[in-house]
Amino acid sequence: MAGPAYDKADLERRMAGAVESLKHDLQGLRTGRASVALLDPVTVEVYGAHMPINQVATVSAPEPRMLSVQVWDKSNVGPTDKAIRSAGLGLNPIVDGQTLRLPIPDLTEERRKELAKLCGQYAEKARIAVRNVRRDGMDNLKTDEKKNGLSEDERKRHEGDVQKLTDSTIADIDAATAAKEKEILGK
Repeated sequence: MAGPAYDKADLERRMAGAVESLKHDLQGLRTGRASVALLDPVTVEVYGAHMPINQVATVSAPEPRMLSVQVWDKSNVGPTDKAIRSAGLGLNPIVDGQTLRLPIPDLTEERRKELAKLCGQYAEKARIAVRNVRRDGMDNLKTDEKKNGLSEDERKRHEGDVQKLTDSTIADIDAATAAKEKEILGK
């Protein structure tokens, strides 16, 4: 007989990971200054795989309103440029050999709204991750009930715990998102 499939600590760890990932993504949304974290969500398609930009180039902030991306392999300049443009960050790289210079535009009201919308997209991605973890936990409880002798009452009690954890984690996601949107919109 195998051990129980349900592991509350694993569910907590995975849900906390979704919140941390969201917070990391939100740090990349700028509110006025150049930050290398701004490009963290960018993935570049090179060598037949999607790789984080920091695995194909060195990203630096030489000036408060400028990012510099030094691409290591000349053949990856085009894909890196394309990835930055299509990331929805509103940045238009200037190609200079193997270096991409990214002037950081002023935050107009329209740009602030775009960033707030992107913030919402990141939050929804995190909520989906949390709901997937919840589904895995519920599936594991049903497996335990069928195969490992978990009683129906115990399963329902654990399902309640999983739902409470899910609700709490989604509240954390909503709070982090609301704080970042407030910061972006300057309210």
